Amino acid sequence: QVHLVESGGGLVQPGGSLRLSCAASGFALSAYWVTWVRQAPGKGLEWISEINSVGSNTYYTNSVKGRFTISRDNVQNTVYLQMDSLKPEDTAVYYCATPKGLLAHGSDWSKYLYRGQGTQVTVSS
Repeated sequence: QVHLVESGGGLVQPGGSLRLSCAASGFALSAYWVTWVRQAPGKGLEWISEINSVGSNTYYTNSVKGRFTISRDNVQNTVYLQMDSLKPEDTAVYYCATPKGLLAHGSDWSKYLYRGQGTQVTVSS
């Protein structure tokens, strides 16, 4: 059975850091590009970062560029999102997903093949 499980979310003060993990089971995540998306309260799905299958190319939305770093360990079947210099506007539920279309910046779940259940990130003092 295919599963993507996010972890690492929590409450952090502005300027702090968190590292999210996205662990896959039931399939080889190494065969897929992986996207991180987020959904803030009352807002739609926002594409924030994507990594190719071998980890050599990474992509970011402007609002997180220079603060977030996506990476992957295909031996561990896991993708990571290192989030630094966090801001209150980063508060959201963060999801990892495998996109159907590369760099499609999908803003609804129909654009993704597999997705996790999400992990809450709250940035507040």
